[in-house]
Amino acid sequence: MATQIELRNIEKSFGDHQVLNQINLEIEEDEFLTILGPSGCGKTTILRLIGGFETPDSGEVIFDDKDITQVPAYLRPVNTLFQKYSLFPHLNVYDNVAFGLRIKKVPEAEIKPRVDEMLGLVNLKGFEKRWVDSLSGGQQQRIAMARALINRPEVLLLDEPLGALDLKLRKDMQVELKRIQRELGITFVFVTHDQEEALTLSDRIIVLNEGIIQQIGSPLDIYNEPINAFVADFIGESNILEGIMHKNYDVSFSGKHFVCVDEDFYPNEAVDVVIRPEDVEIVSVEKGTLQGEVLSCLFMGVHYEMRIATSAEIYLVHSTIPRSIGEPVGLCVEPDNIHIMRKGEVEGDEEL
Repeated sequence: MATQIELRNIEKSFGDHQVLNQINLEIEEDEFLTILGPSGCGKTTILRLIGGFETPDSGEVIFDDKDITQVPAYLRPVNTLFQKYSLFPHLNVYDNVAFGLRIKKVPEAEIKPRVDEMLGLVNLKGFEKRWVDSLSGGQQQRIAMARALINRPEVLLLDEPLGALDLKLRKDMQVELKRIQRELGITFVFVTHDQEEALTLSDRIIVLNEGIIQQIGSPLDIYNEPINAFVADFIGESNILEGIMHKNYDVSFSGKHFVCVDEDFYPNEAVDVVIRPEDVEIVSVEKGTLQGEVLSCLFMGVHYEMRIATSAEIYLVHSTIPRSIGEPVGLCVEPDNIHIMRKGEVEGDEEL
């Protein structure tokens, strides 16, 4: 795919607080890109820089090889869908969706088929005459999306648009968002702090923390190969352990040596070891590489979540088979489920 948007060496501060630090990012045509991170990490600021609502202190915003850093928002081929939909309560559904076209003085003869097309896209045909305050949260979200898309932007920016919805409706709308993006074939740049949402929707994920890009990759790469402890802890649940990489394929943690699949570390280098809870196997005491005792066992719907205390660590373990509190167990981890990370590493840096 061709690069559609590029952020080059972006720096942004508000007062004495630096929000973005040397952001370099390429966004490809027609991809669903998610910017993921905790509150206050700079996610929305990146979106606002792309949309033209903010200008960087330094650096460039490039769109289709043209510098648009100083181009005002209304001249950029992008639209933004915010968490607050800002629908007009005195207008019906049809007029809310048509509003942007009327501002641009598009002829009414052209407006109707375009509104019909958008309402069909968001599955709200037949709702044209309904008042927006009579609709559910999910329906209002779809109206806001139709209004944002009717001007045919090349890029849609989405700033936590599902945040106000309840859990079931949020999951339903995740499916709808992905369907709409695929049908339209345009670029979506989505901001969220919800890890599951990012993994579900995205072609690629940017993990951001304190204004610095920590890692960029596919959902599978981000989940299975986190680059540092922050990413591992933020994306899903993890056991993050202090370890020593003695040589290629040989790591020790929790007082034991383990075979792993990693190489190219310094001899006896201190590392972070990440093991996902679902990758820890519970076996009999005598078969376990580690021995421990079950501290807790909670039913989570599709699995049991257990905390198991070994002599060195407390492990979080997911299993479909429950164990009794106080039960002695053994733990095993396969080599390819042991992920070794250099301490402090982020995307694009060997070591910080």
